[in-house]
Amino acid sequence: MGKNRQLSVADVSYRPSLSAPIGMDVLDFAELSKRVNRRGLDLSAPLRPAFHHLIHVRQGPVRHTVDFRDYTLDSGSWLWVRAGQVHQYVPRDHAAARGTIVIWQPGFVAAEPLHNDSPMLLTGRHARSAGLALRHLVHEYGDLASIPLDAHIDTLRHLLSVLLLRLAHACPAPASLGSDSEVFRSFRVAVERDFASSHHVNDFAAALGYSVRTLSRAAQAATGSTAKQYLDARILLEARRLLVHTDATSAEISRRLGFPDPSDFTKFFRKRDGGTPLSFREVARGRAPGMLSAPASDE
Repeated sequence: MGKNRQLSVADVSYRPSLSAPIGMDVLDFAELSKRVNRRGLDLSAPLRPAFHHLIHVRQGPVRHTVDFRDYTLDSGSWLWVRAGQVHQYVPRDHAAARGTIVIWQPGFVAAEPLHNDSPMLLTGRHARSAGLALRHLVHEYGDLASIPLDAHIDTLRHLLSVLLLRLAHACPAPASLGSDSEVFRSFRVAVERDFASSHHVNDFAAALGYSVRTLSRAAQAATGSTAKQYLDARILLEARRLLVHTDATSAEISRRLGFPDPSDFTKFFRKRDGGTPLSFREVARGRAPGMLSAPASDE
């Protein structure tokens, strides 16, 4: 790949099959490839879907990149790619893969449990329980005519929640998380919505009605990072996305991310990434997809 090649990212809206119930769809890798190709897209190019993916690989491996993190999904692996994340498959891997992909719109399930961003390889009873939950979901998905549509959708919503909870309990959060999980969920949603308009944890604490200490304790329990580190990592991730997948200047990116001056953005980026924004872009565009490390946390 030449150094000046732009790795453009395609925003992908939710567009299920005609027979799919409202808000959720189930497909295999072959159907995924066909559907993406029909939309003029490429699975091996960076895509940013506006919906969630839950990928279960029965026959792998499948190499996959999500927001600059490289994963190899072996047979039996599960991976949750959240709405808004940029991801891509290594060419040809998905053509030989066998598995199931569940996609759903944000809000289809009432509450999404805290989950591991890394692939999950389950064994023993956890593998059996998750596999049974997935098979039940797939069966009900295909049984559209046996009950009224509203009941069918409610059934799928509950079965997807069961599957997500099974996966969450198979890879549990730290025991110390406890009641802090709800605090962190609120913080995570607020950060996702407002990270470009506020860079201060104090603002989030005031808006959510918690102290900074409470937010930081909850973030530490859920992610191992303080609230400030979590917020900065989200800003840095968006900066890296914009640098790699758009031709926006450093000044334009600075404005989009809410920095009062481009020099402030450069200082922020250099402190947390180790180099300037433009040097990161040059290196990123000179490498093959899937060759970048994830952002380092600001310890």
